[in-house]
Amino acid sequence: MSVLAFLSLIVAIGLAWIHILASRMRFLDTLPRSRWLSLAGGASVAYVFVHIFPELSKGQQTLESVSYAALGFLEHHVYLVALGGFSVFYGLERLAARSRQYNQKSGMGNFTTLEVFWLHIASFAAYNALIGYLLLHREEANGLGLLFFAIAMALHFIVNDRGLSQHHKHSYQKVGRWLLASAILVGWALGYATEIPQAGIALLFAFLAGGIILNVLKEELPEERESRFWAFILGAFVYAAILLIAEAG
Repeated sequence: MSVLAFLSLIVAIGLAWIHILASRMRFLDTLPRSRWLSLAGGASVAYVFVHIFPELSKGQQTLESVSYAALGFLEHHVYLVALGGFSVFYGLERLAARSRQYNQKSGMGNFTTLEVFWLHIASFAAYNALIGYLLLHREEANGLGLLFFAIAMALHFIVNDRGLSQHHKHSYQKVGRWLLASAILVGWALGYATEIPQAGIALLFAFLAGGIILNVLKEELPEERESRFWAFILGAFVYAAILLIAEAG
């Protein structure tokens, strides 16, 4: 195992622990929304716009250079995959919200139905496995790139955990968070055992970019969240500045 692969394993374990321990961060359960969650959301989005989107541009060139017929329709539309990731997680969010509303009206509690819980968790498990896989396979495969990716995903997971916990309550705490933590390690193991072509990596990164944007904005935009705009902006600009300085150096 190379040094970089070993470091990526340590990062995968650390990200898994974030899912397990995030529920103990009680200081985040506030209204108005905790400034720390808004700060984390801003940093996550900054990583997408400053780092992932430029990588998608490179990925577009990679796709244009392959001759697979199955990828032909994406020759000039890698951003459609990012839109797909955005749309998939938007649909999942709407499904979960409506399920909670149905249970509330039926007097069954302020959480989703069991069927929606499993669909939601299975989707996020695949999402986490993708992130675990990309710990090993990214366009920028070096220690600094791994560090920036790890920080952005750690902050992103904290934001995701609050939303999932609100939707699913006890089911998430008892089962869901453990499955999501395990999915990161499964994704890393798949990445260590297999390697897909660069065109595939470009598509995975595009899907991830769309998912991150939706999963952050769905937590920040609803009026009832009373989000901290300045904390979000601060997180976005500070992390963007760090990324740009690192790339310039």
